[in-house]
Amino acid sequence: MVKRLFDVLASGLGLLLLAPCLLAIAIAIKLDSPGPVFFRQVRVGRHGVTFRIHKFRTMVHREIASETTTALLTVGADPRITRVGALLRRTKLDELAQLIDVFVGRMSLVGPRPEVPRYVALYPKPLRDKVLSVRPGITDPASLAFRDESALLARAADPEREYVEVVLPAKLQLSARYVDEASFAGDWQLIVATLRTLWNSTPT
Repeated sequence: MVKRLFDVLASGLGLLLLAPCLLAIAIAIKLDSPGPVFFRQVRVGRHGVTFRIHKFRTMVHREIASETTTALLTVGADPRITRVGALLRRTKLDELAQLIDVFVGRMSLVGPRPEVPRYVALYPKPLRDKVLSVRPGITDPASLAFRDESALLARAADPEREYVEVVLPAKLQLSARYVDEASFAGDWQLIVATLRTLWNSTPT
């Protein structure tokens, strides 16, 4: 109850205070390339319930229509990424749109990152049940540990195999540990660490 109350208050305040920034991002996206402001993709949430996550669109719209191919992964300097999208991805500002999902209750500020159904189907059942027992979040230990996931996959001979066999299991273990050790103090530390990381990545 305390966690949900904090999520509502913090996300609501964030949406209000960041409104000028969010509007500027939306305008930049529309001026940069045709298509919608938001990228919506099916993710698996708490108790296995699917929802469409909000992200600011960072790719050319016609190139992200399919959700059934390896386009689910972004590898290195992906040619689908727009000029504005590259900046949003580098600074993680594209994730700010998920404050909407937090406010309406589909997500939390801190929690295991929500995956697409294709990869959730690969979770071992005990870990799947544990990770999906809580609301997914905007940030978590796995998000911080694999902040440069795209570059990591770019160095792999087979990015899809690298993700499925190496990255995904490691992220899943970190997410399961988060669920076991979750606390308000721990969440606050993760929020501070995330904000510090974002600040350090902001162009000067």
